[in-house]
Amino acid sequence: QTCALPISDLDDDRLAKRLEALTIRQQELDKREQDIVKTENANEAIARELEDRQKSQEEREKTFNNEVKKYDDRNTNIEQISTYLQSMPPKTAVEQLLKMDDQDIIDIFRKTDDIAEASRTTSMTSVWLMYMEAERAAVIQRKMANKPETLD
Repeated sequence: QTCALPISDLDDDRLAKRLEALTIRQQELDKREQDIVKTENANEAIARELEDRQKSQEEREKTFNNEVKKYDDRNTNIEQISTYLQSMPPKTAVEQLLKMDDQDIIDIFRKTDDIAEASRTTSMTSVWLMYMEAERAAVIQRKMANKPETLD
């Protein structure tokens, strides 16, 4: 006698195995989907961080460019003032200079020296210092000697 399982039992076993395989496959897909969601969330967080960094970098660049522009504008203004003062009689120029802050005077003197050096002429700085009262001239010269022109 051969022991044969009824066909319905075989079909039931096959169906049970398929259902088990499908369940396992579904669990794998669910796990994979969870991993993908985690990765997407991590990527979104990184993208937000990069966007924030980019905005921060753009803001720093904007601030830097504004500072450069302010420096360039100030430098242009100092050069123009120096040119005006050089065209005045020395006593009149000194009267104008004495109304300014020491740092502005120093910047004008340095620009005047630079212009004279570039054009191979004599700078008016020493003449202007000569017409200033001795104490103020000494303070300005001391500050010029103690403060470097650049940080280089």
